[in-house]
Amino acid sequence: MNRRIAWITGASSGIGYSTAKKLAKQGFDLYLGARRVDRLDSLVKDIKNSCDVRALSHELDVTDKDSVQKFGDFGFAKQLQPDVLVNNAGLVKGIDPVVNGQEQDWDIILNTNVMGVLRMAKLVLPYMIEKKNGQIVFIGSIAGHQAYAGGSAYCASKFGVKAITRSLKQEVLGTNIRVNSIDPGMVETEFSLVRLGSQEKADNVYKGMTPLTADDVADCVEFVVNRPRHVNIDDIVIMPTDQANAFMVHRSEP
Repeated sequence: MNRRIAWITGASSGIGYSTAKKLAKQGFDLYLGARRVDRLDSLVKDIKNSCDVRALSHELDVTDKDSVQKFGDFGFAKQLQPDVLVNNAGLVKGIDPVVNGQEQDWDIILNTNVMGVLRMAKLVLPYMIEKKNGQIVFIGSIAGHQAYAGGSAYCASKFGVKAITRSLKQEVLGTNIRVNSIDPGMVETEFSLVRLGSQEKADNVYKGMTPLTADDVADCVEFVVNRPRHVNIDDIVIMPTDQANAFMVHRSEP
């Protein structure tokens, strides 16, 4: 069968995990990457048991260029050439203002969210350009549109992702490659737990309001990859009804 193949980074949880499940149901063959290999193995097993698609996984740390290269080498060796890359892997650590900022946190944020997506795009682009077909979906953030206090490095990284998508769209013009950016507001995943280091603090981020789910964002990915070939959805900004912008949230009284 001539099925489309999607590569998804950060597939072990959250938006990447939900996107993998959703695209499998759409009939995509999948190649999944993340650092937590045990979770990837479980996801691949679940997908194979529920969908008639091919699914493989491989360890991937987008902050490590050798890991990215090994991921690519394995995928191409297994004849899983990408029709779609969902450039999803990303994170944030801390909420310190610049004056108290931790350089190790800045390094992790920028290396993951900026260098990581660049590495992955560079990995697949030669194949897509030669084939004159392909699609790269970047998972951005409302923080790439509006900066907020305590988020300098993260906002910088997501503004960077926005710049990458806009530059790349111009660079691949005429190659039939589509470039999309899905930019969500507050999504309840492991995002806040990684950022704050405490489940209680993470739960408080969403207290009194209804955030987006990973499935909500995966719905947007599903939509953009299934448009006709002549249609490119440049940007989707998706927000909870309870959120007006990056720093205004309505919370109900307990």
